[in-house]
Amino acid sequence: MTTTFTIAVIAPSLLNTNGDAENARVLARRAEWAGETATIVAVEVASDLPERPDAVVIGSGSDSALVPARDLLLEIQDQLRVWSTSGVPILAVGTGWELISWGVERAVGGVVEGLGILAGRGVPRRERASGDLVLSSRFGRIVGFENHARDYVGAEGSPLGRVLSGSGNGRDSSQEGVVMGDVIGTHLHGPVLAKNPALADHLLTSMFERRGLVYQRGERAASVDDYAVAARNQILTGLGLDAD
Repeated sequence: MTTTFTIAVIAPSLLNTNGDAENARVLARRAEWAGETATIVAVEVASDLPERPDAVVIGSGSDSALVPARDLLLEIQDQLRVWSTSGVPILAVGTGWELISWGVERAVGGVVEGLGILAGRGVPRRERASGDLVLSSRFGRIVGFENHARDYVGAEGSPLGRVLSGSGNGRDSSQEGVVMGDVIGTHLHGPVLAKNPALADHLLTSMFERRGLVYQRGERAASVDDYAVAARNQILTGLGLDAD
């Protein structure tokens, strides 16, 4: 008998500028390749929120989406807080990450208050950070693309990784992202889980364990991961780094 996993993706109509909402699809497909089934639920209004998701994905959007996306997040913040402390994997990227932090300082003035689930906040930087971003991490090297006009300061949790190439959190921190429990915030686009199967499998392992199951990468995932390795190696060698 198969298990059906539910993956909630928050406000994909607002927070999918860089395809980051598709991280939910990566998790769903890899769960299916591991022999289970998965349903993706798009949460555009609070009533869309599933009762017991197995994972939550929050993507990135433009600054024009900051307030409407934050308003939706405020409506569901009680559930997000409960899940963030009960082992539900939550992946938040870019502005989605900033919105579940302490908040976002705007270059034009003013602050968009966040939910405070993750420590830290987004603050304006002089020049936009845009380009390939490579980290060393406990998941091995992580490769993605950063495109942000804010640094992230006050990240009191563990970083997702140490920057090998790119800006990351900025302000000479040499760090990228923040991890608190099973909640991950990052600047990495790509979508990040498609380019970094080890990180995807970490989230899937948590999802499966919460259901009393053991996650094992399926054969289809193994073949697809070869494409991810090739794409990663092209970026790594282009940056003068050793290939995986």
